[in-house]
Amino acid sequence: MNSLEYIEVKITMDPFTQEKAEIVEAFLSDLPFNSFTMEDDCLKAYIPKEEYDPRAVKLVLSGLDFDTKFSADMLLGRNWNAQWEASSYKPLVIDGTVTIKPWDCEGVPRTRYNISIRPNMAFGTGYHPTTSMMISSMLERASSIKGHAVMDIGCGSGVLAILSAKMGARKTWAVDVDAVAAQSAFDNAYHNRVSPKIECMCGDASLLQAGWYDVILANIHSNVILLDLKTYSGGLRKGGLLLVSGFYGTDVEAITKEASLHGLSLCGRKDTDEWACLAFEK
Repeated sequence: MNSLEYIEVKITMDPFTQEKAEIVEAFLSDLPFNSFTMEDDCLKAYIPKEEYDPRAVKLVLSGLDFDTKFSADMLLGRNWNAQWEASSYKPLVIDGTVTIKPWDCEGVPRTRYNISIRPNMAFGTGYHPTTSMMISSMLERASSIKGHAVMDIGCGSGVLAILSAKMGARKTWAVDVDAVAAQSAFDNAYHNRVSPKIECMCGDASLLQAGWYDVILANIHSNVILLDLKTYSGGLRKGGLLLVSGFYGTDVEAITKEASLHGLSLCGRKDTDEWACLAFEK
């Protein structure tokens, strides 16, 4: 995926709201889109040229209960990894304990946990507030991770899974519905020398049914979390920890209420700007 031609699909809603954009993104996630960006008046989705089917997009959008319009533009082939590495991204230090940096970045002060990533497109660089809050929450609950089984749902580039392995998890599973994201997580795990402790898979929360986990990490959309909370609880051992983020503070009440229906008790919360991160215990 280093040098492919992409289609940029621009979806507009009238009026545009972040909630509508999240719903659209959740609906489109079943199609082979590789990344999404939200702007002031639209949602942009990116998909390899050969996998773009406007009829499929039209069909998915027709299932929404509000009006949308979409247009598509060709993006010239480019080396996405090189573009990210040459961009303004700098090494990120979280809580003075975790450093996230691009591959081959030299002269970075070392912290306790150092993670080098080379994400494809925008599968996760660690710079989003939700990722930082997830990392902080993991560090605060290190004893829940060390020596235990951890599942990272919606792993993206694998930042959280790699951190879990470096924190001493007995085994970590990294799962993403996008095969390219799962491959990116595998590559990053190998580069960080923790691949023997991480199993990367392409799939969704249904894979939780294959085993029991002490910790489940899910940095995804609120709509996906709401749909999958029952599955998360089903795969979590009693006394286990669930960390979720990827949603706004306005979604906390609905998520907390749904979690309580499945035996999950709120035990922690973080907020950064409009974003939130929640911790639940089973």
